[in-house]
Amino acid sequence: MAVSRVTSASLALFQRIPDRLFGPLASTNRHGYWSLLCHLHRRRFGPDAPLPPSYGFLQREITQEIEDHLKYADEWQPETGDQHDTPLNIRVIGIFNRLLDAGWFRLEKYGIEKTVNMAPAVGQLLTQLINFAETGPVFVSGKIRSIDAAVAQVHKGEATGDLLREAAEQCRNLLIYIRNTGTNVRDLMAAIGAQPTTAQYVRTFFQDYIQQVFIGDYQELRTREHPLSKRQQILDAVADIDTEPDHRSRLLDWYVNRLCSGDDKKGHAAFQRDLQRLYELDRIEEYLERLDEEIRSANRRALAFLEYKLRAIRPIDNLLRQTLDRLIANPDLDVAPVFPPDALMGGARLAQPRKEVPRLAPTPLRQVIISDRTRAIGNLVRRAQERRSITPMKLRAYAEKVLQDTTTAGSDALPCGSIEDLRAFQALTSVAMATNSRIARLEMEGRASAPGMELRYTSDEAVEHPYLSGKPFTLSWRKRQIKNREPK
Repeated sequence: MAVSRVTSASLALFQRIPDRLFGPLASTNRHGYWSLLCHLHRRRFGPDAPLPPSYGFLQREITQEIEDHLKYADEWQPETGDQHDTPLNIRVIGIFNRLLDAGWFRLEKYGIEKTVNMAPAVGQLLTQLINFAETGPVFVSGKIRSIDAAVAQVHKGEATGDLLREAAEQCRNLLIYIRNTGTNVRDLMAAIGAQPTTAQYVRTFFQDYIQQVFIGDYQELRTREHPLSKRQQILDAVADIDTEPDHRSRLLDWYVNRLCSGDDKKGHAAFQRDLQRLYELDRIEEYLERLDEEIRSANRRALAFLEYKLRAIRPIDNLLRQTLDRLIANPDLDVAPVFPPDALMGGARLAQPRKEVPRLAPTPLRQVIISDRTRAIGNLVRRAQERRSITPMKLRAYAEKVLQDTTTAGSDALPCGSIEDLRAFQALTSVAMATNSRIARLEMEGRASAPGMELRYTSDEAVEHPYLSGKPFTLSWRKRQIKNREPK
């Protein structure tokens, strides 16, 4: 989809899905409806389910699936008009009609039978919701390898803007995930702290902590073998793509013509936005530092909590205080010494103050600083490259300027007063050669390069020209084009 046609998400959501789709998931039995939708997704409508018939499932098959699920599901709470003693088959029909009215199902007719299907947009949304609910820890190594491979292929010229756009999207999603993980750590620690017993606290802490929930390879992020150490290599490749004219022209052509339907301004904006997202990889060290601080704080809170719980298991402090009070109150009490000297109460037995071990600072990233002169030269080269580039839209604008007062113009009368005009004249010369070659493939390519224009040779002998020599030709609009240009 072109960038100019992207609709705001606030307007586009309910243009793709029914308005009442979330009604069952907001009802009293929302957990039951969600469990049922997951069951149907796994058995009938999901990507892992068997291939469905082209006409859809028979209605009795879907109601049978619902009935099989309800036999072993938790008890549903009665809603409006429902009763506890409602027969199972009546409840199945009611649940089916509720999902049908909400838009989860689509009912069609196949002969005399009624078939059930799920709209593609609704099925895609259900798949996204299930994937979100089942998301496990993210492995940064796999994301970095994917970004590195994509940028390397674009840098070598083996791929176009589609792969660069995909790499930029992956980089953006990865940085957002790492940035939000700090907030998720705080939420997780708040949930763990609400556990009623110490055993549940410890079990939840070690099962649901960072490495199992958020980042699977967190412990290896700082090692040299981790792909994250290649981030500077990725940034260097992105800088080359940004500054080298060959890469820019090739990728800008894809962004302008394929992504933005010939709109130069929007194509340049989309290209710069994707490059900026890849440049943001330079900030991953800042995000990781913030995440490290959140994790250290969480560890300190967890250790303090566990230490307090362990000390509170037995009232040792109270027992010691009572014993000392009795000994002080009765100094002549003839009893065996409770605390023999040097064995339990010696000064060497006292706990030493805790020492903070300073943590080594991480190795800073190397920064590539582009001088003002290099940046200015790159801008000049880019502007010159843009002026020399020729597209079907520029060629059409040149033809409209030439043919605004006449229907036909000869090649010797075409203006060449600027670089843009000279490149347009050169392109028309190549198109004329292709359209008059009597080779079907070349003629089709020539007509596609010069939409709506007719180029015919007037002589088979080459003539001299101040800039380019070649066979003379005439430029005119095609008959259908002329007819469309005539006023009604």
